[in-house]
Amino acid sequence: MVKNTNAMDTTTTTNQSLVFAVNGQRFDLCNVDPSTTLLEFLRYQTPFKSVKLSCGEGGCGACVVLLSKYDSASDKVEDFTVSSCLTLLGSINGCSITTAEGIGNSKDGFHPIQERFSGFHASQCGFCTPGMCVSLYSALVNAEKTDNRPEPCQGFSKLTVSEAEKSIAGNLCRCTGYRPIVDACKSFATDVDMEDLGFNSFWRKGESNEVKLSRLPPYDRKNAIRVFPDFLKNETTVGANVDSQRCRWFSPVSLEELQSLLQMEVNKVVSTKIIVGNTGTGYYKELVHYDSYIDLRYIPEFSIIRKDSTGIEIGAAVMISKAIETLKEEKESEFNKEAKLVFKKSVTTWRRLLQSSSGIQIMKGQSRLKLTLEEFLGRPPLDSETVLLSIKIPCWESNRSVSYDAHDKLLFQTYRAAPRPLGNALPYLNAAFLAQVSLRKSPTGFMLKNCRFVFGAYGTKHAIRVKEFEEFLCGKLLSISVLYEAIRLLETLVIPEDGTSSPAYRSSLAVGFLFEFLSPLIDYPVEISNGLVNQYNGASLFKDSNQELGEPTIKTGAILQASGEAIYVDDIPSPKDCLYGAFIYSTEPLARVKGIKLNPGTSPDGVITLITSKDIPGLNVGSMSFFGTEPLYADELTEGIGQRIAFVVADTQKNADIAATLAVVEYDKENLEPPILSVEEAVERCSFYKVPPPLYPNQIKLGSQYYFYMETQTALAIPDEDDCMVVYSSIQFPEYAHNTIAGCLGVPDHNVRVKTRRLGGGFGGKAVKSMAVASACAVAAYRLHRPVRVYVNRKFDMIMSGGRHPMKITYSVGFKSNGKITALKLDILLDSGMFVDLCKTNLPSRAAVRAPGDAQASYICEAVIEHVASYLSMEVDSVRNINLHTQNSLGFFFPSSVGEPLEYTLPSIWDRLASTSSFYKRTEMVKEFNRCHNWKKRGISRVPIVYEVMMRSTPGKVSILRDGSIVVEVGGIEMGQGLWTKVKQMTAYGLGLVKCSGTQDLLEKVRVIEADTLSVIQGGLTAGSTTSEASCEAVRLCCNILVERLTPLKEKLMEQVGSVEWETLILEAYRNSVNLSANTLYTPNLSSMRYINYGVAVSEVEINLITGETTILRTDIIYDCGQSLNPAVDLGQIEGAYVQGIGFFMLEEYLTNSDGLVITDNTWTYKIPTVDTIPKQFNVEILNSGHHKDRVLSSKGMSFNYMLTISQQLILPLPSGEPPLTLAVSVHCATRAAVREARRQVRSWGGENKPDSTLVQLEVPATMPVVKELCGLDCVQKYLQWTVGKN
Repeated sequence: MVKNTNAMDTTTTTNQSLVFAVNGQRFDLCNVDPSTTLLEFLRYQTPFKSVKLSCGEGGCGACVVLLSKYDSASDKVEDFTVSSCLTLLGSINGCSITTAEGIGNSKDGFHPIQERFSGFHASQCGFCTPGMCVSLYSALVNAEKTDNRPEPCQGFSKLTVSEAEKSIAGNLCRCTGYRPIVDACKSFATDVDMEDLGFNSFWRKGESNEVKLSRLPPYDRKNAIRVFPDFLKNETTVGANVDSQRCRWFSPVSLEELQSLLQMEVNKVVSTKIIVGNTGTGYYKELVHYDSYIDLRYIPEFSIIRKDSTGIEIGAAVMISKAIETLKEEKESEFNKEAKLVFKKSVTTWRRLLQSSSGIQIMKGQSRLKLTLEEFLGRPPLDSETVLLSIKIPCWESNRSVSYDAHDKLLFQTYRAAPRPLGNALPYLNAAFLAQVSLRKSPTGFMLKNCRFVFGAYGTKHAIRVKEFEEFLCGKLLSISVLYEAIRLLETLVIPEDGTSSPAYRSSLAVGFLFEFLSPLIDYPVEISNGLVNQYNGASLFKDSNQELGEPTIKTGAILQASGEAIYVDDIPSPKDCLYGAFIYSTEPLARVKGIKLNPGTSPDGVITLITSKDIPGLNVGSMSFFGTEPLYADELTEGIGQRIAFVVADTQKNADIAATLAVVEYDKENLEPPILSVEEAVERCSFYKVPPPLYPNQIKLGSQYYFYMETQTALAIPDEDDCMVVYSSIQFPEYAHNTIAGCLGVPDHNVRVKTRRLGGGFGGKAVKSMAVASACAVAAYRLHRPVRVYVNRKFDMIMSGGRHPMKITYSVGFKSNGKITALKLDILLDSGMFVDLCKTNLPSRAAVRAPGDAQASYICEAVIEHVASYLSMEVDSVRNINLHTQNSLGFFFPSSVGEPLEYTLPSIWDRLASTSSFYKRTEMVKEFNRCHNWKKRGISRVPIVYEVMMRSTPGKVSILRDGSIVVEVGGIEMGQGLWTKVKQMTAYGLGLVKCSGTQDLLEKVRVIEADTLSVIQGGLTAGSTTSEASCEAVRLCCNILVERLTPLKEKLMEQVGSVEWETLILEAYRNSVNLSANTLYTPNLSSMRYINYGVAVSEVEINLITGETTILRTDIIYDCGQSLNPAVDLGQIEGAYVQGIGFFMLEEYLTNSDGLVITDNTWTYKIPTVDTIPKQFNVEILNSGHHKDRVLSSKGMSFNYMLTISQQLILPLPSGEPPLTLAVSVHCATRAAVREARRQVRSWGGENKPDSTLVQLEVPATMPVVKELCGLDCVQKYLQWTVGKN
């Protein structure tokens, strides 16, 4: 389209600059593209890197900043958080932006938020931490503005515990399990119980609250909040009007100006987008380029909030948060109690509020139209010259058409069924019900005089009012039979459209919500309440056992992660002339690639070239592993969906991403066999042997799981002299990436250098998969002789990564009448995807995900146990108990790792947890609860783990510098598991054995630096939970060498001067040319290479038969850590792994379409656990058994205080990074128990009272639809039929 700039200039004055502040620094930008996102600007044009790109759609909280706006009329500042990945630069004119660096930093001093996050061990990989800190900071800022709250005690804020917990409900974390994050947040709350705050580095258990408060980093309410910059207060409050080469930005101040701008779109002169907050692009992805943007926020009619006796009118540009504040306000003089009921209950369900009489005002051209909400929703989508002005929520008094007397009661209720109670999640179904009920009871019941029923989000284009249903109920006397008839009618009216997921489940929700709304009028009329149903109760989400396990050392770099100053690969400044890449992947599972077209009509400017397999100077190898290799790009044939085909190189990451998305790949499938899209097809096509008929057969399936590291795959390749290449990669396996890159480039290994400082999460996904990302950048940089970097966007990452191996398991089990298993045969089909592994399909190649194989194995074991118990009608826990390993049976299955009898701690842990968790007492309480409740059922389960791990060779290097400071290099990669922290502790301990003055302070002198494949070779793979342990042992060996070299010199000096300071000793060593650098390769011996970990978990859950929602009420864990090097790190690893396991077993659906292409490819459709979906009470005990003295045990080491007291014979800890994930199967088992109780009850309603020995086949993940279907989609109908028949 051709721009008509003259037409635009007649409507508004166009400025050439944007003025705003970032962390108090003024930015006055001329000729800037106003459609640039705030995140892009901050990351690429400022030094502030704390805003992280993780999802790019406002669904994770990693990019959150505080936006402050000054209102000169009221002389007040409005503060709220925004997702910088969605906020456009043109919309922040005159605003002040605060990032994590602006809250506090290493130069100006850290904020108490950052210090407490660090001290409560609330940061592991640290990628999400800056966003968490900003979210809490925003809550503190706004709490301090409240005038109706009492002054808090010194050291606390006006924030409440409930508000503190909710402040991070929109932030995702994959590492910590959230408990320490919530503790850090709650520590600021005025109503916090200090005893509820978990393990931290500030105080010891048992100290008084006064002592605890004195040791917390002090919070000064007067000085802890950043002041709005004075220079911005003098700027105009009118929005930006900017003309750039790419687009124009308009901020009209009147409806007349808006009409003139819209007319240009009608005349087809320019493409225009109307925006307010731009949050819609988080869900409705846009790749098109707009010529102009129109910001509506400065037109008064769009920002109006008007109250009168007829209702509340809210402008279309009013933020939801402000609308909620308005609805919270109650003024006796304005509204009657019925109206206030509706407004109040609309607060927490604003987006679900739907009344057919709501007034909608739209503007079309010069005219304004007023419509009912129902009329508005029934219209076609608004055209380019029509805009929504406002919505009016009317008072019930002003709209009712039915008489109202003193015996009438107004009932209003909203309902929502979604994967997350509070966090960001699309609902399965929303509902809003309004009813006028006469409480003058007749012999047959109460009368429903007037009602409205609206349903939404169930697979229709918009919410639907079911008028036919309302007409049926109005005037009826409510009874069980009437309710049953109403539900039968509703089933025919609320029907999701074709293609909607879980359609029967969504329809059952409508029935369930109706039953929940009306049944109290039939069964318990005197208990009708105005309270909300299933609302967040504001109580503390967490309790944590605070075991005194030694002095925890704060994780290395945690405070820098909290301030956003920790450097990840994508934070490294782009070198001069740097280019950016994006992958083009196959959307066909098996096809020939005939060509790739970058459509010049749609692809953005800035595309440089396209790199394919033909451009690789060496071998076409993208990754290598123990199983074989995988090509970097498909040659002529793509062997699986999601396979890399090419690499688009452009001048910006955004342009590269758009070009890759819009690329058109031409395929040819002629004369090719059909693709293999399941393990069943793979078996059939490969002629696998058939399994003989088993005695007690069963089949189970397990799906995949995506890693969901907060930092997606990323790399930066920089060409160096003499055909050399330096690559910065976020990878767990730099050594193999080094070899792969050299092979691709056709150069010797010494021409390549791979560097890795830290990862923003890995979980196995950056072991093999990152190699291709690094290699692609290196090949492009080699070809173009320019630096090339890539940050893979979340959708591409989810499609190409593959994830956990799906499985199909057929088993046969033999057992005695007492439940003792005597035989088990397993046939496991493992879907490995398109390359190397076991069972090949034309799907993305799979890779190890945290606890690979063991997570699936834990489910298989418990499924077999449950099957046996069900067949014998025994208690499941009894069957588990009788099948616990003995020392002899353990030796049969694990002959090389069983260890000594004292090392087998599982039986004692099993009994100990039964006692500390009150397991048997709670089991009886669960039974009593289930007897007393029809629509909620509970289950409890106790599950053990036996987890074998294996040590690997690992290098280490320790160097002492002239001033006595120490530099350490190890092959292991820091990715949140505390490896650097433990290595520092081990270094301080090891060198402290020289025993001179000052060695007690060595910990602060140690720095661990990034992994460099040319500095420390044979670095190996950081995985399997043992790398921290192996790295510590490698460092200890280095320290032994250095101590041996220093000891003679120390003794000589002591003879001359007596006591010797550390710095003096080192300076003298330099003068005497003592070699103060030592390196070694730790290689485990046979006695310490393999060993077993033990743990037990008890989990209790509650399921809702109406919605299928599962709430984890409590989890208790005892885990044998041997001797913990750092109990704080270990506790975080245990909790984080366990919560990730909850995601696998209960929440995370990694779904594909019929061709195998991943369709749950964003934060809207793929749901990891959030702060509101983890156990309400979470008790973890780390058992320091002390029985592992022969072993060099895992990444969870012992505390520094312990190490100073032990002998040369080292006692190291057991791994806690992966094994605890498998304990999350206890939640699944408890859910299965609750479902079993629900099914028993539903069968009793149908007249079936005999015990059911049928095994409950609960799928993984056990999502809400899965649980509801097993309980019975028609459970309400069966209950009503039973009740009618009984009467």
